[in-house]
Amino acid sequence: MGLNISLAPEVLFYIGSWPISNTFFWFFCLWLVFIVGAILLKANLKLVPGKIQNFIEMLIVGAYEFTESIIGKGKKAERVFPLVATMFFFVLTANLLAYIPGQAAFTWQTSDGVVPLFRSIIADYSLVFMMTVITVITVQIIAIIVSGPFSYLGRFINFKNPLKFFLGIMDLIGEVAKIVSLSFRLFGNIFAGEVLAAVMLFLAPFFIPLPFMFLGLLTAVVQAFVFSVLTLVFISMASEFSQEEVKV
Repeated sequence: MGLNISLAPEVLFYIGSWPISNTFFWFFCLWLVFIVGAILLKANLKLVPGKIQNFIEMLIVGAYEFTESIIGKGKKAERVFPLVATMFFFVLTANLLAYIPGQAAFTWQTSDGVVPLFRSIIADYSLVFMMTVITVITVQIIAIIVSGPFSYLGRFINFKNPLKFFLGIMDLIGEVAKIVSLSFRLFGNIFAGEVLAAVMLFLAPFFIPLPFMFLGLLTAVVQAFVFSVLTLVFISMASEFSQEEVKV
């Protein structure tokens, strides 16, 4: 049996003409778990927290204080925190799910053959791309709200002199490049870790792959943190830069 590594996710079945891939299937399952978990958590909140509630509150408070340390206290942190925290916990959970043992034993029979039922959600670039687009659009919306639409457009389109026009074009390219840099950083690290683990398991399926799997596990945690922190930094830079522009 050969080693089969596919860049694109495998299609499990179709709903009409809409293909349902293994990554989308597990994304939907994880989404349901998050929704049900949030509803159950809210329904069981107590004034005197138990161990589980106390642990969750400790995580949320720590994450919120970290957000304030980067973006500042006040309404800005309150508005940004839900988005950034959701991205962090989603990416972290999606990455860690890929390390549940025994996943390779589960397969799905399709018209094109047998495909794996489990696959890392973040190893699907289309999903990572859309998360990154949401992040960059959020950054632009915040910049427009803070500085106003005309000042915002003035950052990129400035005909006062050739130098400012050139720098505006560079800023525009930089905003578009954020999509590429953010998405490929997350997708590339997770997909590379998945491929490396698969290759090592194929070549030496016992103890030798363990260090590479631990390295991939560390990468999964770090990349969730890096993605959320970069989102915070971009939002902070957009609001602070826009405020400076308004003062000028």
